[in-house]
Amino acid sequence: MNKINSLKQARERAVNITAAVCLAPVLLFLAVSIVYPIIDSFVMSTVKWNGLSPNREPVGLANWAELVKDQYFWQAFRNNIVVMFISLATQGVLDIALATFLDITGKKGLIFKIVWFLPYLISSVAIGILFKFALDATFGIFGSISRLMGGGSVDLLGNPNRALFAVMGVVSWQYTPFYMILYLAAYGTIPVELYEAASIDGATRGAYFWKVSLPLLRPTIVSAATVSIIGSLKYFDLVYVMTGGGPGSATELMATLMYKTTFVRKSFGYGAALACGMFILITLVALVTVYSLNKKAEDYA
Repeated sequence: MNKINSLKQARERAVNITAAVCLAPVLLFLAVSIVYPIIDSFVMSTVKWNGLSPNREPVGLANWAELVKDQYFWQAFRNNIVVMFISLATQGVLDIALATFLDITGKKGLIFKIVWFLPYLISSVAIGILFKFALDATFGIFGSISRLMGGGSVDLLGNPNRALFAVMGVVSWQYTPFYMILYLAAYGTIPVELYEAASIDGATRGAYFWKVSLPLLRPTIVSAATVSIIGSLKYFDLVYVMTGGGPGSATELMATLMYKTTFVRKSFGYGAALACGMFILITLVALVTVYSLNKKAEDYA
């Protein structure tokens, strides 16, 4: 018996050593690429530095005190929250609808799958430049159509009340294919026998969707919502290319404000404070939202 226990312990020890050896490079990579930059950002947030000088002036919590009172940062945070809710509302409903259509059509919908997925393959910078000209007040599509019909110019990106929604329309257009494919993959995990059984019982397509498909899609909905929330709160590239955060601060997001503060105004210390504040807020919002979504999913289970 003791011999068996010794062999079992030796095997477990060998497995643990092998696991540690295999995981060590990954853990080292994560420590260097993720953990260290986060810690260094918090350290940098306590200094005043232009990014070029060899000397960093310690300022304690002055940058954080300024951050708490910075109305531009909180305006950017509010814009991010608006972006988050628009993303959840538009991409969630539209993506499930498109995935449901493709699941019903099967191979017949292949052309739609290809066409609808194309926007996700295009670079965000290229899309930003394209729509910056397409939505231009003078030469843009809507302005040209309006003038042909006897109207005036249509300024979507230059109007503070419309700019954020115009940008979000482009963002949703770009990322809809990603979530569509995610839901379509989830549809592939639903056994065909369930649909056949529902059909025998006389269930319509609509009843099957609400009573069978949607409940089985809930884990994927939670995962997609989590990815959408985190992405919305740290979004940067397309917004910066299209509007640069303008007009005024109408489309300013936390990431665009952080970029301009750090690399345009050369205020690396305060830029690091912005980045850390952004990290804290994203973490809190994501945790609260994911907890709420998981709790709702458990209630429906």
